[in-house]
Formats: sequence, structure tokens, C-alpha cells
Amino acid sequence: MCKYVYKSICLSKMISNILYTACVSYFLLCMLQAWTNAEFYSAIAQMEPLLKTQKQIIEVLDKYLMEEENRIAVLKSHLRVYKVEHEKAMEDIPDYLGNPINAFMFIKRLTTDLEDIGHNIRRGIENSKNISMSHYSVKYPTLEDLAGAAQALTRLQTTYRLDVRDLAEGVLNGVQGHPMTAADCFEVARTVYIFREFKNTIAWSMEALRKFRKESNIAHTMTESEIVEYIVFSHFFIGDVKSALEWTKILLELDPDHPQAHVNMLHFEKTITEQEKRKEKKQNSVMGEQSMVDHTNDVSPYTYDTKKYEALCRGEVEVPGQIAKRLRCRYLTEHHPFLLLAPLKVEQMYIQPDVYVFHEVISDEEIESIKNLSLPRVALVAKND
Repeated sequence: MCKYVYKSICLSKMISNILYTACVSYFLLCMLQAWTNAEFYSAIAQMEPLLKTQKQIIEVLDKYLMEEENRIAVLKSHLRVYKVEHEKAMEDIPDYLGNPINAFMFIKRLTTDLEDIGHNIRRGIENSKNISMSHYSVKYPTLEDLAGAAQALTRLQTTYRLDVRDLAEGVLNGVQGHPMTAADCFEVARTVYIFREFKNTIAWSMEALRKFRKESNIAHTMTESEIVEYIVFSHFFIGDVKSALEWTKILLELDPDHPQAHVNMLHFEKTITEQEKRKEKKQNSVMGEQSMVDHTNDVSPYTYDTKKYEALCRGEVEVPGQIAKRLRCRYLTEHHPFLLLAPLKVEQMYIQPDVYVFHEVISDEEIESIKNLSLPRVALVAKND
């Protein structure tokens, strides 16, 4: 907790220093101009050209102050999010961090969001180059941790067929949590895009776009056109070229000078034309018709196993009736003196392979003790495809 309080104080001091530096810079600039005018330009004829200089200074200052205000608005926005989520987490730490949505956002706050904060600070004033957002006394998550959290969230979404909008709104298993921001959704989309999960990229990018348009009072680090770009390319990579073309048109409406959109549009149009020609050729060709085979039911062993385990996780796999009628529940004693006094409750779940569930084997206190002993040894599980 001290770490977050310290960072909040540091951010507040940095913002105050930035505002102070901007005011001092403007004052010194005005003093310099007044001294220059008095020293060198005593005649009106000689001062008139300085109006152009003054105009340029106004434009530079306007641009500078606008960028500074936007930058400070971004820092304040980050600070508000840090405070709200930290207070929420401190109410019930295990419950908060046990939620995969909260876990993803928590890691994001301490990785990419923290990088954005550092970038904004370094961009402001010259001496901020010496400011470091890293402290060696504590441990920070890495970008790899962020990628893992994003993948875990999308894997949960895919396995249990969860609605992306519910997840984006912080709803998990019917329980309302802290909603994700447009930037959070966009970070998930960018991460799964790297791992070529293009359907998930589309779903999360759509949520990012929806929230981006609603969050008009928030200073974002990404643009609407950047979100649309991910939607365009994800549609293209899954073979939906027509949708890619439609989203490219939307992209050009948002950014008419987009460097790549016009080229992509021509490429997509050409691809659609070629696809339609091939389709027409197949339909008109008898040989083509004979060679067309329906492969919709062809499923690789890996895909079959994946679908099976996902269905099992969702509780959709039913035990066949012939096996179900042979399953039994019993008390396990095995002629052991202790078990004779306190037999174990055994529930048979399946036959060949034999699957059993042992009920009430250890107490809640013993469970907590085991968890506490194993916690220092816990490591991330690698998912191998």
C-alpha cells in the first residue's frame, strides 16, 4: 500500500512542477521579448515585423499549453484510476485479485499504463529525464506478464463462451466488478492479435471502439482510427475480406489521409473480385463441382480434444446412461482404525478411466494452511499448443 501512496504523491508533485515550469517559462519569454523590444526596436517601422514573431510565439505557446493540458489530463486520469482500483482492491484483496478481469487490469496498470505515465512525464520538462518510475526495492510485472494475463482472460472467455461485453463491463459469472476502459479492451485486442487470435481481436476491438466513443471526457493514448485498423486486418486474416473493405471505408472517414488505407482498399477490392471469379468458375465447371467436398465436419484430433475439454469445463459433457447407472457413492474405511471412526465420503464419477471425488477429507483450516505453504512455490502454468 505504501508503494501506491508514494507513487500518488510523486505524481501530484510532478504535475505541480510541470505547471510551475510552464508559468515560469512563459514569464521569462515575455521578459526576454520586452528587453529585446526596448534594446533594439525603438521605431514603429522596425517593430511591425515583430508582429509575425509574436504571432508565431502565440501559436507555439498555444500548441505547447494545449499539449501540456492534454498531458496533465492523461496523468490525472491515470491517477484517478489507480486510486479507485486500489481502494476497491483493499476491501477484499483475495476476491479482487482472484478475478481474472481485475488481475489483467492490475498488471496492465503496472506495465503499459506505467510506461505511458513515464512517457508523459519525460515529455513535459527537461529535468524530468532524470525521473525514474522504477524502484529496485519492489517487484514489477513485465510485458510478458501482461500478455499472459490477456491470454488467460480470452482463454476463459473462449472456454466458457462468455460474452465479451459482459467482461468489458466487469461482469463475471453474474457478479459486477470494476468495468474495463477503452484502453484496457484495446490492450487485450492488441495482445491477442500478436498471438493471431483474430476473432478475439475483433471482439475486443469492437468493445474498445464502443467504449472509446462513450469516454469523450477521457484523454486517450490511442485514436479511434488505430482501433479500427485492428478490426480491418483481423477481418482480412480470417478471410472476411468484404468486412475488411467496409471497415477500411470507415477508417478513411475517420482519417482521410491514412497512409495505408487507400492501398488496402484497392487490394481488398481486387481480392474480392478474384474470389468471385473463382467461385463463378467453380459453379460453371462440372469438374469443379465434382471436386467440391464438404469438409465442414472434418476436425483435427487437436481441435476435437480442445472442444471436448472446453465442454467438460463448462459442465456440458454428460455421462452415458449405461455408465451412470453403475456409479456408486460409499464410505471408505479399508479396515483402517481411523477410517472406521471417521470414514471418507467417496463419489464415483466415471468408469474406465476410474474417476473418484473424495468429500470432506480435510477441514477449511487445513486447506488454508496448505495454500499458505504452497503460495511461495506457485509458478505460472505454460499452455502448449
